[in-house]
Amino acid sequence: MRRLALRIGYDGTDFAGSQSQPTQRTVQDTVEAAVAEFTGERRRLAFAGRTDAGVHAMGQVVALDTASTHDLATWRDALNHFLPEDVVVSAVTAVGDRFDPRRDATSRRYRYRIEDAHGRWPLTRRSAWQRAHPLDVPAMAEAAAMLPRMARDWSAFSGPVPEGYSTVRALMCCLVRRDGEAINVEMEAGGFLPHQVRRTVGALERVGRGRMSPQGLVALVDGPPASAGPTAPSQGLTLVAVRYAPGTVEWGTGTER
Repeated sequence: MRRLALRIGYDGTDFAGSQSQPTQRTVQDTVEAAVAEFTGERRRLAFAGRTDAGVHAMGQVVALDTASTHDLATWRDALNHFLPEDVVVSAVTAVGDRFDPRRDATSRRYRYRIEDAHGRWPLTRRSAWQRAHPLDVPAMAEAAAMLPRMARDWSAFSGPVPEGYSTVRALMCCLVRRDGEAINVEMEAGGFLPHQVRRTVGALERVGRGRMSPQGLVALVDGPPASAGPTAPSQGLTLVAVRYAPGTVEWGTGTER
């Protein structure tokens, strides 16, 4: 047996999220089916993190154990042969037997895309939150820069969590930048609470509309659980990258696309 790590990307529009669910189409079930088609093995995938229905990924990391002796490039190409068009394996590498894509991750980076230049636009409706009026990007950037960069309670920006679940997270990065006709919000942390990124973006959008000051957004951090927001829609969110300590996952194996 050996353990492999796969870096995958997907258009989350037609998935009910990344994690397996009965009677629902999910990323996990789809990739596991491709592994079974290729190797004849029924293997459970371990994901670096969950993504909700409609959320996309370009840098999701999953791990599995296999008895297959196929080389890494064959793994990548064979899985992509069996996968549907809205999922792709971009790289495959061998990892240590104890590698855990979730627990070993040092950070996750997300990007949220808002289009505020033209209102409704069919060509990008699956990948961006489309707003009818231009937003004040400098005010949004100021608010993002003021958010605390330390380990602290972020329950105000969280969706429902199980009883006893820690809501302390350390935000490493929150940037707002103009990108042509769109605005990108980039956030990175060791981990995020459910809906934390989308609630942050929802509050930033209010700042951009002049409905709230940058200082007002920062004050939301100390509010009661699930009080910040509103929650931005899922289609604008993409998991860009999952990072690990040097030497944990080496993608430079000639399998990258």
